[in-house]
Amino acid sequence: MKKNKENNAGLFSHILQANIPYTLLSIIIGFVVGAVLLAIAGIDPIATFGALADGIFGKSKYIVWSIVYATPIILTGLSVAFSFQTGVFNIGAEGQFVVGSMAACCVGIFCNLPKPLHILVCLLAAALAGGIWSMFVAILKVKRGINEVLSFIMFNWIAYYLSNYLVNIPAIHKDGDGEATKNIAESASMLMKFDDKALKAFFGTGASFSIVVALIAAIVIAFILNKTTLGYKLKAVGFNRFAAEYGGISSNREILTALTISGMLSGLGGACQVMGMGQRISQFSSQEGFGFQGITVALIASSNPIGCIFSGLFYGAMKYGGSKLTLVNAPSEIVNIIMGTIIFFIAIAPAIKKLILRGRKGN
Repeated sequence: MKKNKENNAGLFSHILQANIPYTLLSIIIGFVVGAVLLAIAGIDPIATFGALADGIFGKSKYIVWSIVYATPIILTGLSVAFSFQTGVFNIGAEGQFVVGSMAACCVGIFCNLPKPLHILVCLLAAALAGGIWSMFVAILKVKRGINEVLSFIMFNWIAYYLSNYLVNIPAIHKDGDGEATKNIAESASMLMKFDDKALKAFFGTGASFSIVVALIAAIVIAFILNKTTLGYKLKAVGFNRFAAEYGGISSNREILTALTISGMLSGLGGACQVMGMGQRISQFSSQEGFGFQGITVALIASSNPIGCIFSGLFYGAMKYGGSKLTLVNAPSEIVNIIMGTIIFFIAIAPAIKKLILRGRKGN
């Protein structure tokens, strides 16, 4: 009997030390806070959350669109999570996403290749562009000691204006009016085409193969981090840079590697946005925020690559479902409030965890 109690206590402590209970609790608190604010504003929370759920699960094509919305931010979430594992903060995922989308768009417009090969070349070009863009900042950090956060912020704006410049180059600008590039070739598109009316009605017009790219990337990153020597070195630097160096690991080299791979993932996110949804790049009026949404995804997932799939799907569903809230006269901004609240409570979860575990030890 005593042994069973000890086993149960050990299991409970293990559950407390895991991040999943705190993440789920944070999500619940986020919705509660959202409901309270809606009630204060005189808006029915039940009707609002009902419209949100219906906007996600009401039709099969809504679920498909939620997945499409989630795909780019799964990849930017993976990007940020991967850099977190090495103890560096990739706040430049936005810029890497943009240069990745530019590379994929240019290759998609100017290259003439068979469909499978064309898609692969576009993805490789986007990954290479995002990786190089991030590598510049990594070199500044390891060679000159320049803070990566400041560099990434500057590089985000450089990518933003570079994209707007690219859109207006005559060779790539769309014919006629409109501030956008030409559409990529059909051979570079990852949109699903259905001749059958039933399938077209089920999947809608937004179904894309791009989610496959995100799933493969998450599995590969999880394998690298957990099953390879490179992953061991990266995590060792993330846990304690000085101890890693004492053990013979070059922290500068691992940071350079981590930020380059991180940039490649964000670049792939940009490619998936162009090839699996937009089919072209439009001129920005402001930063779109895919990279910053990736930070949210990584935090919700506790920097776990597989967790980024689920947190990205959750964020994508909230993002798409939130666009339907105007039908019940509820502000779509409530989604941002809910997500912000979730992140706040996830951020303070370690302190709560310590208090609970300390209290159990005291008993």
